[in-house]
Amino acid sequence: MAFLTDKDRTYRTPEDICAHLGDDYARFEGAIVPPIFQNSLFVLPTETNGVTQTDYAYTRTSNPTVEIAERKIAALEGGDGALCFGSGVAAISSAILHFVRANSHVILVDSSYGCTLAFIKGYLHERFAVDFTLVEGSSVDEIAAAIRPETSLIYVESPSSLVFRMQDIAAIAELAKAHGIGTVIDNTYATPLHQQPLRHGIDIVCHTATKYMGGHSDILGGALIARREIIESIQNNERSLLGANIDPHQAWLLLRGLRTLPLRLKQHGESGRRVAEFLESHPKVEKVLYPGSATYPQPELFDRYLTGTNGLMSFIPRGTTEQAKRLVGLLHCFQNGCSWGGFESLAIYVGTPAYGNLVRIHVGLENVDTLIADLAQALERYDA
Repeated sequence: MAFLTDKDRTYRTPEDICAHLGDDYARFEGAIVPPIFQNSLFVLPTETNGVTQTDYAYTRTSNPTVEIAERKIAALEGGDGALCFGSGVAAISSAILHFVRANSHVILVDSSYGCTLAFIKGYLHERFAVDFTLVEGSSVDEIAAAIRPETSLIYVESPSSLVFRMQDIAAIAELAKAHGIGTVIDNTYATPLHQQPLRHGIDIVCHTATKYMGGHSDILGGALIARREIIESIQNNERSLLGANIDPHQAWLLLRGLRTLPLRLKQHGESGRRVAEFLESHPKVEKVLYPGSATYPQPELFDRYLTGTNGLMSFIPRGTTEQAKRLVGLLHCFQNGCSWGGFESLAIYVGTPAYGNLVRIHVGLENVDTLIADLAQALERYDA
C-alpha cells in the first residue's frame, strides 16, 4: 500500500493533484501516462548483497497502477491514504464492516443509497443480528437519542443522491467521538473537490468512483479514504479477504477521469445551476431539490460544508404519478438511465412515498441551452 509522502504534500490544489501527484515519470521510462500493470503476480528480485526488497507481491493487495489513483484520491480528501475497490458499494460495505460486529448497532440516515440500506437492513441485520436505527439526519439531537451502548457506527450521506438532504457532519463526528463510535460518510455527490469530511472529524469517507471521479460512464469503481491505521486495517482485512480490489485497467481509466475532474465538475456545476433556475421558475414544476439553489431548504449547511455544485438534482412535477412517469419519456437529450456523473444527461422517475412524483436528472456536458430546450419542450407537452 502507498501513503502520501512529503513530496506528495507539495501539491496543494485539486488541479495539480489530479494532474501530477503520484506520477513518477522517471520510474516509468519518462511516460507521461503510467503503464497498466495488468498482472496478478510480482516476483521477488534476484538477491543483491543478500537483500531482497519489493513493495508488491499480489495485485489483490497492492498494484503500482492502482496506487497512483489511491494517492491522488487521498490527497484530494486530505487523508493519510486511500484504497480503491471494484465498485462503490464494495468500498461502502468494507467501511461499514470495519466498524460493526455481530449484535452491534448502526445509526444511518434514511436517505442513504439504496444498496447501503439493503446491506445494513437486510444482509447484516438478518445474518449477523446487527441492529439499526434509521434517522432523518437533519437534527443531531435525533441521532444522539438513537445511541445505544452497543452502537458502533453512525453512517451518513451528505448530501444524499436522491433528495439531497444534508447533515451537520462536524457535530455528528464530535458526538460520535464522545461515545467511542465510528463514523462513515458517502461523499460521492460532493466529491472531494466540494467537501472534505475528514477535516470535520469523520473517520472514513467513501466514494463511488463510477460517478464524477471516473466521469465517462465506462468503469465501475469505489474508494475510501481515512487515517493510516484504518487504511492498513481495511487493506489487510476487508479488502484483501473479500477480494474487492479494483483491477489495474479500471484504475488506469479512473486516473484518466481524475485528471479532468476539476474541469468537468466546474462545467457540470455551471450547467446544473442554470437548469435548476429554469425548473424553479416553471409553472408545471412543484419543487426542485438541488443543493445551493434559491429554494434549497438547508442553506446554512450548504454554506458551511460545500464549496460548489454539480449536475445532479431532482424535481417534482405537478400532476399524477402516471403523468410524471410519462414526462421522462418526452425528453430527447436526457436519456432514461439510473446512474449519473458521466458526460451524458440522464433522467429517471424515482417516485418515493415521502416526496411523491420525484424525477431525478443529471445535467451532463452537452450544451446547456440544448438541455433547457429539451426540458422546455417536454414540460410543454406534459399534460399536468
